[in-house]
Amino acid sequence: MKSIYSKSKFLIAAGLLLVSAGCKDSFLDENPKTTLTTDVYYKTEAGFEDLVRACYPLLRNIHQNRILVLNGTDIFSSQPGWNPSAVNGKETPPVLLDVYDNRFNAAIPEVQTLWQLLYAEIARTNTAISRADGITTMAQALKDTRVAEVKFLRALCFFYAVQHWGDIPMPLAEITTPQKNFPRVASAEVYKQIIADLLDCEAKLPATASNYGRITKGAAQFLLARVYLTRGWNFNNALGGTNADFDLALQYADKIIDTYPLASSYKDLFPKRSDNPLTQYTGAQNDKNAEIIFAVQYNSDILTNKTDPAFTQDAAGGNDLHSRFGPSGEGFIGSKGRTTDYNRSVGIHQVNTAAYRMFDPDIDTRYAHNFVSVGYSLSAVKDYKPLPLSNPNLKVSFAVGDTVLVCRPWNNPTKSTAERGVDLGGTKNYAVVNTYEYGGGYPIDNSGYNIQAPLMWKFWQPGIPYGDAYGTFNEAVFRAAEAYLIAAEAIVKGAKGGKLGGAEVYYNKVLDRALGTKKGADPKCAAAPEDQKSLAAVSYRATAANISVDLILDERARELMGEYNRWFDLKRTGKLVERVKKYNPWVKGQAISDIHYLRPIPQSEIDLSFPKMTQNPGY
Repeated sequence: MKSIYSKSKFLIAAGLLLVSAGCKDSFLDENPKTTLTTDVYYKTEAGFEDLVRACYPLLRNIHQNRILVLNGTDIFSSQPGWNPSAVNGKETPPVLLDVYDNRFNAAIPEVQTLWQLLYAEIARTNTAISRADGITTMAQALKDTRVAEVKFLRALCFFYAVQHWGDIPMPLAEITTPQKNFPRVASAEVYKQIIADLLDCEAKLPATASNYGRITKGAAQFLLARVYLTRGWNFNNALGGTNADFDLALQYADKIIDTYPLASSYKDLFPKRSDNPLTQYTGAQNDKNAEIIFAVQYNSDILTNKTDPAFTQDAAGGNDLHSRFGPSGEGFIGSKGRTTDYNRSVGIHQVNTAAYRMFDPDIDTRYAHNFVSVGYSLSAVKDYKPLPLSNPNLKVSFAVGDTVLVCRPWNNPTKSTAERGVDLGGTKNYAVVNTYEYGGGYPIDNSGYNIQAPLMWKFWQPGIPYGDAYGTFNEAVFRAAEAYLIAAEAIVKGAKGGKLGGAEVYYNKVLDRALGTKKGADPKCAAAPEDQKSLAAVSYRATAANISVDLILDERARELMGEYNRWFDLKRTGKLVERVKKYNPWVKGQAISDIHYLRPIPQSEIDLSFPKMTQNPGY
């Protein structure tokens, strides 16, 4: 062994001598293959185009970070199982986003993540804006268009941020050296900057983008309508808003209505699918629609098809809307387990019972599209034994395709034992669940199967592999239907000169599209959506006499359910506290108050700042 080791040492030493003898001074000379740096590359047309493209992917991460926008509102909660019938009205939810107690503070990760994402995007857009003057080889018109695109993205992020946090830092140029001093700027100044950017965008952006998915003139006009509407409400008298903002919101909403037609059917805006997984649609999807003004892209276009390496939230690079809403169909009797049939439902956003009761299930097509009320057995089940509530020896068998669950709409509950399932002494071989039993109140709760509520399938896309796979459908952020509701709200707040007439005319345009062949009918929702057992009904067709902010908020809930806006709607109109207390089912421990119209500044940002950034009141 010793001789082998000695021989090895000799060979290594000899090799080193040969290498050193063969070296020349030139061996140490640097011979770079390229002198290309970001400073050089971004001065070229190709480099600047790439810089602008790099501002688009973070839209995915920002809009997938939707917990703060949806949960803890009047129509979504963070978890199922809230039903008082199931928990005797005593349970306090472990998820702080529903009850706004002292756990809702500056350390919660959702606040930190959203702040980081928005300011990462603002930093990128500022880099592109700051570097634009150095581009000398690009046609001025094209450069103006690209700068306008990133100004829009910056304005959108500032708009999201100022609504969440109020006074915020407002960097407007590329930051090239480490800094700690980021003072908060008054909300009114932020709104001025947003509007200035968007007016510039409106003047320079094309009506039709060179690549589908890029920002257009219509996107700038739509965002101006939203911004003016929000500033007009003048939260805490801090936004610099006046009644003239409502007039401007109406004018811009009319511009959108003139340009972007409503889709002929509500369902044409979302993925095509069947309510029955056994007869699923497999053809082409509704990837584009003329009603869509701005959408986060998940198609294969080179502009937007890459996940951002700095943020791993959408690790698969696709749309996650199809899997984020509860309840889940995975636990239905006869379920095949983790398959693509019902796909994975992680249940991040759970529908509140009040939301189901805001629809007319009989004639409003949005109810049938948004919710799946019938569950099917995907595999045969022999001698299933439910709880012995009616017959301890009862056994039920199911063939593939048999109904296993029917969730009755709020306006048509079971009225007799005969209408119930055989498990409760009725005549049906499937579970029959009333609205007041949604969320865990149904008596069968330890059979190993999942009896919940209608599935929220508005965004469900068939054929997606189970697990962490993501969809390819684009996520609509602005669409024309909302412009009609913006116009209606602006008129209710005093705007004059609507092209279509009064607020009720704009409102009913959206409603009548939802009614389909029943256009012009008088739809009825629950008069008290918060009362699970009440059958009292009230019309939600608008008239000049009944049109109100609350009527519009209800219609926004029906039309825009699950889209990226609900908390903003409630905050803008000053209805957050009132409607959460009224409609969010988590009442035990509910601590929401006026301080929650603003989010806490993330503690990590305060800790890093110098001089220290101030915190919002109440946190």
